Amino acid sequence: MTTYTLRNANPAKTRTDAVVAGIVSTATGPRACEASTEVSQAYGRAWLPLLANLGVTGKAGEAVKIPTAGAINAPLLVLVGLGADETDHASVRRAAGVAARNTPNAASVALALPADSPALVAAVTEGHRLGGYSYVVYKSAEKSSPGPGDVVVLSPAARQSAAAAAFEQAQVVADVVAGCRDWVNTPPGDLTPPLFADAVTTAHGRLTRGRGAPKVALEVFDREQLAEMGCGGILCVGDSSDSPARLAKLTWSPKKPVAHLALVGKGVTFDSGGLTIKPSSGMNHMKGDMAGAAAAIQATFAIARLGLPVKVTTFAPMAENMVSGTAMRPGDVVSTRAGRTVEIANTDAEGRMLLADALALAVEEEPDVIVDIATLTGHMQVALGDKVGAVIGDDDVVRRLLDAGAAAGEAHWPMPIPEEMADRITSSKVADLLQHDWVRWGGGLYAAAFLREFTGGIPWAHLDIAGKEINTGGPYGHVPSGGTGFGVSTLVAYARSVADQGV
Repeated sequence: MTTYTLRNANPAKTRTDAVVAGIVSTATGPRACEASTEVSQAYGRAWLPLLANLGVTGKAGEAVKIPTAGAINAPLLVLVGLGADETDHASVRRAAGVAARNTPNAASVALALPADSPALVAAVTEGHRLGGYSYVVYKSAEKSSPGPGDVVVLSPAARQSAAAAAFEQAQVVADVVAGCRDWVNTPPGDLTPPLFADAVTTAHGRLTRGRGAPKVALEVFDREQLAEMGCGGILCVGDSSDSPARLAKLTWSPKKPVAHLALVGKGVTFDSGGLTIKPSSGMNHMKGDMAGAAAAIQATFAIARLGLPVKVTTFAPMAENMVSGTAMRPGDVVSTRAGRTVEIANTDAEGRMLLADALALAVEEEPDVIVDIATLTGHMQVALGDKVGAVIGDDDVVRRLLDAGAAAGEAHWPMPIPEEMADRITSSKVADLLQHDWVRWGGGLYAAAFLREFTGGIPWAHLDIAGKEINTGGPYGHVPSGGTGFGVSTLVAYARSVADQGV
């Protein structure tokens, strides 16, 4: 277990196994960031030749290790690139993540990265915590380093209450992002809808245990209850599997809330595509199709732990989309919780069916705003790649979510719902709505327009995180290979903005 401490100290004189110093890339060459000035001063005139000889540039993602030979008190100096702007929170968060992967054998580490404000303290802390994440549950032998026992975040603001609060809050956010990653990384056979619901119940028990713990209510609805509730959208997907559907509902009700936020997350624990079956290569990472539900649930845990004065009601529908004799068929008509009928055209567009029912349930809670998050469409991954999420919905909510993402170090891009989508989604000859129309163009926008039909006119936005939930390449910044936890930090930052400014 790693212990984090916030301290105001000279990095050159700090006695740890390793000191991490930030390097800024400038037009005239690399230089130490302000937080690492005392390290560069300890080397004196040898500093710049040292950087030049080692090929240090300060570019983002760079890490260079140097035995110090007594130049500073720590035996190892790790130089990490910040890029061109040492005050950019995202750059600092990424650099701290790189540092975590480059001090695997150090028992203690001091981080001399930009941390002279509460936001930067949070960025350093979150970045290092998340950059050092690993998932080894299924490894027969422990192959990853347990990490350092002690990490010191060096900050001139360490004695300020705002910085200390940011330091503690950052660790809460890192905890829940890691929790989301754990669920996304779990093999789908070990996280079926019932097992996912059990995992949420276990995590909820840890959250609410003990004196002073936040009071978060949890209800789990089984297949029979969902049928009684008229949740045909969830069941038309879940009934294709031997593992029956579930719905988890979480409620955080603080005293004197300033607003009521509803979160909805897609929880497809594995997506074969159903009868509209995916190619085999398209199933490789479908265990991550529940990342929206994982993000919404873990964000709710963080909001409660932080004590934010925002009521939160979260719905996480869970189903497994399989091929069987009870699978939904193209041409079927499904009745949803909202009373709207939907003609099925593509059983691989199943997520919107789960979300339709969950959004309808959210509307019944009469919240001030609804945000849903889902690995919804490959169209958005094609459009925006594997590092930028899409935000679609009401202008004010979209703008606030974009700002929250920027503060959280997660990139999102606004996308529209063109007027013609209304005609496309109502083009069914036999039902109120057409689930999918096989037009190649604007499929992600079509999906968002479909979801909007179930929001009851309440201010709403949709986060499409398809392709962002699992990093299939090597680690970068504070993001590991595998589950990323993308979206959790954005939702928490958005709830913070609601707490501060209302909706």
